[in-house]
Amino acid sequence: MAHGPTPGHGPLTGVRVVELAGIGPGPFAAMLLADLGADVVRVDRPGGAGLGIDPAYDLTNRNKRSVLLDLKSDEGPARVLDLVQRADILVEGYRPGVAERLGVGPDACLARNPALVYGRMTGWGQDGPLADRAGHDLSYIALTGTLSMIGKPDEPPTVPANLVGDYAGGSLYLVVGVLAALQHARAHGEGQVVDAAIVDGAAHLATMIHGMLAAGSWQDRRGANLLDGGCPFYGAYATSDGGHMAVGPLEPQFYAEFVALLGIADAFPDRWDLARWDELRAAVTERFLTRTRAEWTEVFDGTDACVAPVLSLREAPHHPHLAARSTFVVHGGLTQPAPAPRFSATPVSVRGGPALPGADTAAVAADWDVPGLRRDSSDTP
Repeated sequence: MAHGPTPGHGPLTGVRVVELAGIGPGPFAAMLLADLGADVVRVDRPGGAGLGIDPAYDLTNRNKRSVLLDLKSDEGPARVLDLVQRADILVEGYRPGVAERLGVGPDACLARNPALVYGRMTGWGQDGPLADRAGHDLSYIALTGTLSMIGKPDEPPTVPANLVGDYAGGSLYLVVGVLAALQHARAHGEGQVVDAAIVDGAAHLATMIHGMLAAGSWQDRRGANLLDGGCPFYGAYATSDGGHMAVGPLEPQFYAEFVALLGIADAFPDRWDLARWDELRAAVTERFLTRTRAEWTEVFDGTDACVAPVLSLREAPHHPHLAARSTFVVHGGLTQPAPAPRFSATPVSVRGGPALPGADTAAVAADWDVPGLRRDSSDTP
């Protein structure tokens, strides 16, 4: 019985990707490639990953196919190289040197397929004093200065889940890198290694902030700037029922509409009077506490005041705008974000649920013409 995704029509249809199973940003990057239409074959290890969730619910493995191989066995690395010979891209997220010790490092893979794009996803990068050290999202964004910008000035930095480091600074930069290298490989027949480090990506995300810092328009401390919660008209405010409203009317015309609807238009004529920002924040706080989140949502609905309710993960899919755009979809009974971005000529979709370890071995062996794959996998406990 086939478990893999149905054929897609995304812009990467026809691109073959080998993903060496890992956790975090590597699988998410491979999911994005799969969402865009690539045929992603995930090489799962016997026993699974140490921090993995139930494979049936791991949405980062949607739209992929899975084969089961033990890279520490005699034949495991050889089968990976058989797949590599037929692939365009490989993605791995091991610590530096691990893939080499397993026999599937860049030299071995590029010797088999000189046009291969070899994508490496790590936190610290392939070199540098910390390259061999363990770490997680929080470690990487801490060292780059990115974490220092997030949170209130009188409290420790706020932990932004693992979105800023793992996925924004890691996965997305890996995807940009391997697609750029794929363009080069197709134009020149020359593969290469893409070193995607979360520290590099997380630092790069703050490029505009560094420019503002150099210009003197950003203070190197939390809660003191226009975009970090220091500004009373760019932040979140509690409502009477314990909900929150996000406020961001930076432009003058939007701000005018905001204070008029909030009912404080006559109290603070000069919003750039920084000496009165604490007073303005107190007034905004007080006003939002007079109504529920639903009531304030109705007040600002259909306006350009740049105010929105702060929705929970379970609430978000039901918002009328997101529902109208099908920003979230239900596939196999699981509600999940739809693939993004969108394409007019090559639409993308969720074509298959999370790939179950080893479930697609026979199909991949046939489609990729790697007959030994089925034999070696069937011998794996």
